[in-house]
Amino acid sequence: MAESPVDPPGASAARPPSRDLPVAFSDPGYLAAVVDLLGAIAYGEMSAFDRLSEDAKMAPGLEDKAELARMASTEFTHFEGLRTRLAELGADPFAAMQPFVEPFDAFHVRTAPADWLEGLVKAYVGDGLAADFYREIAAFLDTETRTLIVESLSDAGQSEFVVDRVRRAIEADPRVGGRLALWGRRLMGEALSQAQRVAAERDALSALLAGGVDRPGMDLGAIGRLFTRLTDNHSKRMENLGLSA
Repeated sequence: MAESPVDPPGASAARPPSRDLPVAFSDPGYLAAVVDLLGAIAYGEMSAFDRLSEDAKMAPGLEDKAELARMASTEFTHFEGLRTRLAELGADPFAAMQPFVEPFDAFHVRTAPADWLEGLVKAYVGDGLAADFYREIAAFLDTETRTLIVESLSDAGQSEFVVDRVRRAIEADPRVGGRLALWGRRLMGEALSQAQRVAAERDALSALLAGGVDRPGMDLGAIGRLFTRLTDNHSKRMENLGLSA
């Protein structure tokens, strides 16, 4: 069952919000939505750190292993910033993340890469789509929170590295392209389902999408356009990798 939009996860165990917060946080529904969103992104960053650390073990050489380790380190740095912000909002960061553990972990089980190249495509395509989704929601937030989210979802340097490695692999063996294209389509489907589930199952986030701080909410047409933008961005990423969407 979804959480009430009135009480942010873990709020009862945490200190009161800072008095320096924007006036929007005087609305308990808005505060709950921000805590939910930051909790989801924070757990996503922690999961990315864990996954990239594991994927580094499949790296074909030391240079690639070091690159994945650097990417993992960046994700953890992002996590630390989100955890700090949650504490400033008066929430227990780990309680805020807890509702997202099961759905996120299930997603990663369903999309566990079989090899190094699938791991790279997942880091670029799957994580990229999730980042796009959260940026869309962030457009409904106060400026300070929006900036934090955008910075937390910034490219960890994987774009140039991943594109180079995947394109090299396809040039060496064109058959790899077909397999990775199918993998990318699967990631797209799973990631969209994940995004829809997160938005639908959390009352506070649903309420936020119905009407933001400084802009009207999204009607069915706007939601449709949102998912069209997500799909278009996915196609561009696949094209960058030399894969068909």
